[in-house]
Amino acid sequence: MDRTEKLLSWYDENRRILPWREDPSPYHVWISEIMLQQTRVEAVKSYYSAFLEELPSVRALAEAGEDEYLKLWEGLGYYSRVRNLHKAAGEIMERYDGEMPRTYEELRSLSGIGEYTAAAIASIAFGEAVPAIDGNLLRIFSRLTGYAENILASAAKKEAFRYYSDWISPERPGAFNQALMDLGAMVCLPNTAPQCADCPLSSYCAAHEAGNETALPVRPAKKKRAVDKMTVFVIHHDGRILLNKRPAQGLLAGLYEFPNVSGWMNEKKALQYAQSLGFSALRIVRLPDAKHIFSHREWHIRGYEIFTGDWNDPAGDDTATGGPAAEKAPGAGLPEEELRIAGRTMFLADSAELESRWSIPSAFAAFRSHLLKN
Repeated sequence: MDRTEKLLSWYDENRRILPWREDPSPYHVWISEIMLQQTRVEAVKSYYSAFLEELPSVRALAEAGEDEYLKLWEGLGYYSRVRNLHKAAGEIMERYDGEMPRTYEELRSLSGIGEYTAAAIASIAFGEAVPAIDGNLLRIFSRLTGYAENILASAAKKEAFRYYSDWISPERPGAFNQALMDLGAMVCLPNTAPQCADCPLSSYCAAHEAGNETALPVRPAKKKRAVDKMTVFVIHHDGRILLNKRPAQGLLAGLYEFPNVSGWMNEKKALQYAQSLGFSALRIVRLPDAKHIFSHREWHIRGYEIFTGDWNDPAGDDTATGGPAAEKAPGAGLPEEELRIAGRTMFLADSAELESRWSIPSAFAAFRSHLLKN
């Protein structure tokens, strides 16, 4: 039995049972692979099922509104992924009459589909013999061959692609790629000693032979993340919660959030902030601190819950005493309840809408959870 047979035999006996593998249509593979980028498998399972229930086809995704697909993605992070899914679905409808393109090169032409994702779809859904080079395959390549250069460099990825291209099973390319993914997730582990006794490829492994498995792959030292301090305000008014939509560009672009400012405020400053928006503050409660980690930065968050009375337009129009009045911001695309407060476009939402309608990123999850519990 050669190494390919050993690998595939191991996979057939030990593979992970995952929902997208049980019905590997091109659309299903595509959705799952995009969700799995920088996200744990266990976290993806429920999102995958909910997404397909609401948007079961390329056409349904292409026709979905922004708030709908963003809400389905809420908590998964890296929201550009779902925006690109939606954009690519439109491209598939326009250029391929709603059918996923079948080749690696055609898939690469779609928005948000890079080399790895194109290879995964092409091999798993269409049987094209092209290796899908992810972190698992890079780590296995490094240990099997003893590759001791920076594994994140483009040269390493090219070497790995050539290595696997000469090895990949032409009869079962999708199983080959998934076998290596599972081997990396279950046996040839990162950041710890691999389970070499359980590995079907240990007799072919240069790192195992040399006894330096944990020294490979070689990665550059991680840069220290920048830390941003911020204050978040959960403002209650007339039985609803004040929200605003983030700018169309930048971090968490186009998502909904609780009003916030840079830096940490004390209670006095927090009340002054609420008053600057036109609210008379009746009561303020300090919420537990929260922290959210992005790939290159951290948010250290101080939160306040503020219960308000009347609202007077801070711009000088106090005819709306007792409840905010809507001043439409042309083209803002926000609900009818929107307000124009001190140059900011905000709106009021009830707790049911927080749960079912507006996509609040996980950076604010602690405050959203507090509201829904209470």
